[in-house]
Parts: sequence; structure tokens; C-alpha cells
Amino acid sequence: MQIDVTRDVFALAQAFTISRGSRTEAQVLTVSVTQDGVRGWGECVPYARYDETLDSVSAQIAGLPGYVTSESLQNLLPAGAARNAVDCALWDLEAKQAGRRVWDLLGLAAPGPEVTAYTLSLDTPEVMQRQAAQNAHRPLLKIKLGTPDDMARLEAVRRGAPGARIIVDANEGWTAEVYAELAPHLLRLGVQMVEQPLPADADDMLAEIDRPLPVCADESCHDRASLPALKGKYDMVNIKLDKAGGLTEALALKEAAMAEGYGIMVGCMVGSSLAMAPATILAQGVAFTDLDGPLLLAEDRATPLIFDERGVHPPAVDLWG
Repeated sequence: MQIDVTRDVFALAQAFTISRGSRTEAQVLTVSVTQDGVRGWGECVPYARYDETLDSVSAQIAGLPGYVTSESLQNLLPAGAARNAVDCALWDLEAKQAGRRVWDLLGLAAPGPEVTAYTLSLDTPEVMQRQAAQNAHRPLLKIKLGTPDDMARLEAVRRGAPGARIIVDANEGWTAEVYAELAPHLLRLGVQMVEQPLPADADDMLAEIDRPLPVCADESCHDRASLPALKGKYDMVNIKLDKAGGLTEALALKEAAMAEGYGIMVGCMVGSSLAMAPATILAQGVAFTDLDGPLLLAEDRATPLIFDERGVHPPAVDLWG
């Protein structure tokens, strides 16, 4: 078995801004696992918020033994981007070796399209209103917020897209006081969910203040080990392959979180169709799907995912799985 790592850069269609900063390109790692002439591949997006870099994640992967399986990998690497790319590559490899699709190997029904959110990045109210108007035909918009001055942005987006369903993501940018002040207005404007309003290391206040609309854990939820600390603070969890460390753990987290009564959102980092492909399996039947990474790019993989009025479709065999 040979494991190779390459770095790829995908230009974004426009600058993408959240409360922590802006970017104009997606820098990803592509992992290939080759065995007996058959190659499987996967993609990860190292994330500085979790102390990951292209170099550190590449080093984690380079330190793996010469032969791994999806099962052994769970103990060889921690949850995170490195394990994700290798895990997804191993699933792709196994599917190609067996001549079957990954969902068949997992004993799951064939996936169908799922409506995905389309993300509007943080900007001035005027720019966000224009973004909303340009994308008002989309059924679900996700608004990046996370500053003390977000009320004007919310109003502007609703003016721009009066008929769209809206969810918001504060990316840890609010205080408990700001969230408590904004919550009634979120309801008034028809917002259906708020994602990670408070910093992950300061979210205990969510258990003490009113939660008039569902609150979803993102930075506070990585894998199944995160669940005990969420009790009483969150109503939903955002499962991302790069946080969970691959499809194997993400599916287990989904099952465990649902058993504890959490609603499920399936999200993504900003990456290519290869990064989203395994997540389309995970996203089946969840409350919110946010796999719009490829829609934010100016370029993509040779065989990209299909996005249409029904949502994001599962991958063609030429892409993954």
C-alpha cells in the first residue's frame, strides 16, 4: 500500500469572509492510497482554527505505517483533517476494489440529492443584500455573521431574499449578551437556526439563557467525544468530515447524536467536490445540509458534483466512492 499527499489550490469565485478573516483560494491536501494498482483518493482542508496547517497535516499522514485500514486508522490518527482524507481515500479504494459503491459497502440505501445551503460571506449590509438578491432563487441561504453590528446585515439579507429560508452562522463571534439581544430579531426575520453563536470555550451560558430557536454546535462538536459537553447547551450538531476525522467517525457521530435527541446538520470546509462527495452520504435525511464548497469555487475537480434545483447529488463513480 502506498499513501501519497499532494497540495492543490482552487481559486474562489470571490473573496470569502467570516468573522475570523478572509480568503481568496482554497488550499487543500489530496491523499491517494494505492494498492495492487488500484487507487482511492480523498481530500481534506487543514484548518488554522484547530491548529492545523498543510505541513502539520502532511506530516501526520507521512507518519502512518505502510498498511492501514479504516478500522486501524481510527487509533492511528486523532479526529481531524489528516484522518479524514486518509479515511475517505480508503473507502474509495475499497469500493473500487470491490466494484461496488461505498453506500453498498456500508449497507445504506443509495443516496439521493439533498437541498444544500448557499453561503453569503460576511460583508457590509449593502453588499450582503446584493448577494442575497442574486441568490434569492436558492431555497436555503446561510449568512455568515459574528460581529456586534449584525442587525443591519440580517435586515438587508431578508430584504434581498424575502422568500428564502435562512440560517445564520456566527463563527463564535457573539457574546451571550449580543445573542440574547439578536435572538428575537432572528425569529422575526424567519431565521430557522443559529450556528455556534458563542466561542467554544465560553459556551456554558447557552445552558442558562433562552434558546428561542435551535442552536447548532459547530466548533464545539468534533466527534462522539464532544457530545457529553453539549448537553443542555445545543439543540443540533454540525458534522463535518474534517472535524470528525473521516466518514467512519462522522457516521458514528450522526447515529450517536440522533440517539441523544440532537438535530443534525452536515457542513463542510471550503473545498472541492472531492471533499464534499463522501459527505453526501452522511447528509441523507438531515435537517440542514451545507455542502456548497464547490459552488464557491472558480474551478473544481475534473468530474465535479452536480448541483441543481433538487440540491447536491451523490458523486459519480469517476469522482469518488
